[in-house]
Amino acid sequence: MSPRKTDKNPTPDALRFEEALRDLESTVQRLESGDLSLEDSLAAFEQGVALVRVLNEKLAGVERRVDVLMRDHEGGAEGGLRTRPLDPVDE
Repeated sequence: MSPRKTDKNPTPDALRFEEALRDLESTVQRLESGDLSLEDSLAAFEQGVALVRVLNEKLAGVERRVDVLMRDHEGGAEGGLRTRPLDPVDE
């Protein structure tokens, strides 16, 4: 976990998506290293679960925003919602 954060249960407003993802990756690396005590492993696991929840909330919010943007203008007054898969990003 980054030294600037002391909250064990981060909130979606407290972290940017990229920061939360970076912290989750760091937490997973610490857990996978096998160098943590049982107590520290449990604390890191709890932090990881909290970060996953934050990331899921942020992704769900983005999905809702994309759905709104994808409203079918041809749907008339009912403003039917049309969803489609995102085009894969060329790597």
